[in-house]
Amino acid sequence: MMRRRERRRLVMKIATWNINGVKARLETVQEWLKEASPDVACFQEIKSVDENFPRQPFEDLGYNVETHGQKGFNGVAILSKTPLEDVERRLPGNDDDEQARYIEATVTNGDGVVRFGCLYLPNGNPLGTEKFPYKLGWMDRLLVHAEKQLAEEVPFILLGDYNVIPDPIDAKNPENWTNDALFQPESRQKFRALTHLGMTEAIRACTEASETFTFWDYQAGAWQKNNGIRIDHILMSPQANDKILGCGIDKHVRGWEKPSDHVPVWVKLAA
Repeated sequence: MMRRRERRRLVMKIATWNINGVKARLETVQEWLKEASPDVACFQEIKSVDENFPRQPFEDLGYNVETHGQKGFNGVAILSKTPLEDVERRLPGNDDDEQARYIEATVTNGDGVVRFGCLYLPNGNPLGTEKFPYKLGWMDRLLVHAEKQLAEEVPFILLGDYNVIPDPIDAKNPENWTNDALFQPESRQKFRALTHLGMTEAIRACTEASETFTFWDYQAGAWQKNNGIRIDHILMSPQANDKILGCGIDKHVRGWEKPSDHVPVWVKLAA
């Protein structure tokens, strides 16, 4: 009797990680890339100008690299095992905004394409300064841009460090964050507005579990006490969400030597 052949299902793994400095974390990031082997990886806080970004170590691992950098702080990057096309730097809507917080590119995925927006949303602290209105204004621009991208009706994924705690369940001690920009009603409302446009938050589509964190501060033994928050998110258009196979958080990376205070978050899509 002939054995029936099963066609191998193509899978695309996409990840986001605030690495908190590419030069300080280079070996750690390389180790994770070897272990996790994402097809696309979006990094935030690379803290490097484009010309000084250490491309070669990532290219040696088989990745194409595009960056939007800034000296000393901010900065975002997209790595992909397949070529990155139609790369756009900066979030539209304010030509005077010089902060390097957004990069977007298209990747071929099986018979189609996926558009990625890698973002490092402003922190917004301290409240009562110009930083919080800047955060909210940036989110307004993100909403306008997301709506335009959704109108294209192609798989679109917005992922990165949102600096927003969406709900009380997303913090070990939510009462400690009531005076922080990450947990203000305005920040949370604008985050929810993205889902109201039709975007699905990947992690919460996969699990409703509490203590599902992506960030632990370096101070006060936060990691050892599991005193974390969830601020790194993957938001997916309906066309991308239709392809979701699973998602997860690589929490163990926070326990490595010289870790970032964030950990990678990932999703797998059918290609």
